[in-house]
Amino acid sequence: MSRPSGGLDEILVKQNGGDPGGHHCEPINTHSAAAVPAAAAAEGAEPGPDSKQLSALKRDSQARRVDLTGREYYSEEGKTFQLRLVGKIKQQLNADPCLCPEYPSSLGLTEFTRRANEVVLGKSSRAIMESRVLGVQTPGFTAAVRLGAELLRHCFDAGAAWCGPVYLSSPCDDSLAGIFQAAGIQDIRRYYYWDDKLRCICLEKLLQDLEGAPEQSVVVLSASAHYPTGADLSQDQWTVITQLIMRRRLFPFLLLPAQGLCYGDFKRDSWPVQLCASQGMELLCAQSFSHCFGLYGEAVGHLLCVLKQSSLLISLQSQAVKLVRSLWARPSVGGADVVATVLSNPAHLVEWQGEVKRMVERSKLIRDILREKLRLLGTPGCWDHLTQQGGLYCSTGLNDQQVEFLTKRRHVNLLPSGCLNVSAINGRNLKYISESIHLAMTTSP
Repeated sequence: MSRPSGGLDEILVKQNGGDPGGHHCEPINTHSAAAVPAAAAAEGAEPGPDSKQLSALKRDSQARRVDLTGREYYSEEGKTFQLRLVGKIKQQLNADPCLCPEYPSSLGLTEFTRRANEVVLGKSSRAIMESRVLGVQTPGFTAAVRLGAELLRHCFDAGAAWCGPVYLSSPCDDSLAGIFQAAGIQDIRRYYYWDDKLRCICLEKLLQDLEGAPEQSVVVLSASAHYPTGADLSQDQWTVITQLIMRRRLFPFLLLPAQGLCYGDFKRDSWPVQLCASQGMELLCAQSFSHCFGLYGEAVGHLLCVLKQSSLLISLQSQAVKLVRSLWARPSVGGADVVATVLSNPAHLVEWQGEVKRMVERSKLIRDILREKLRLLGTPGCWDHLTQQGGLYCSTGLNDQQVEFLTKRRHVNLLPSGCLNVSAINGRNLKYISESIHLAMTTSP
């Protein structure tokens, strides 16, 4: 992407008429998670560390509340974004007289699970053709992880009770450890992932930690759009890691919380899953369609299970049905119907992929502009890592004191680890956010 020049804080507002989907959005909701500043951005010279500018900005900050901690994708208008195609499909389904309200099976809608499997593994997947794949619809991404954890305990080793360990990345979603513990897996360990000082993935330390993992340990790996850092493993790094997993007899549990929103290419986002499957590995993969379809209220998740032998499929399916009935009985059909309708229609599929690609392009543009604003302000350090990451989330590299400064002095809320939701930045709050980060870097201890 070429570097933007001139009017940087206006580019986001003008892009696509102020909306990545190219359609009109409702007026800004100042109570939303991505609420924009209530007052106009401070004009004049860019702020430096001198006391006069700091005092002026402190007074102005009281009128601002910027929340960058949300989990949803936000439009340029600061509202939770709904894809135009999804809105049309919902209207069509609601008006279809042939659709009758009825309970789905415990494993979910058959067409949904079939299409979800294909989106990740590809239609020509050997595992699919050999009937070694089980898909289960779940009420959201968290439920998919929970069901996967339950299946690990009940099906990982038929000869003995298995209770761990499970290796999570450091950092990772704070809820993951609790999900596995709720399933009865108490041995939760961490492997090194993100280096705060170097602001990159440290592959060497990651491999050292996994090398020391006991055989049959479960390794939870982000296939794309790692939360909360936004930093993903390269294909070369994945090749090295999969070789270690096979040699050490570890079990991969892959996460796809926002497929498509990292690269705008669904095949590329799911490439690590396909790599593992092509090596003949057994694996679990938790997916979410909430982000890439804007179905946050419907919470559409999916658990993909790849086995080594098709003879194990029936027993795994039976166990999954028992677990689902004890956890949530049956998933809802509304959101899954929308996803299945889009994925099974070539024209819808092209339109949907186009909308998702525009969402990704806007997120990339925000990263590029934020990096450029910090450069123009003379903010200490190199900020290239902002554009080297992908997906909704970004690891700024700010320390605890700097995050506290942003929260208390500037009313800019970040995650404790200094990460933020890129889509919550827009043309109206971009200048204030970049000024605040600059002040955090130049005035906090």
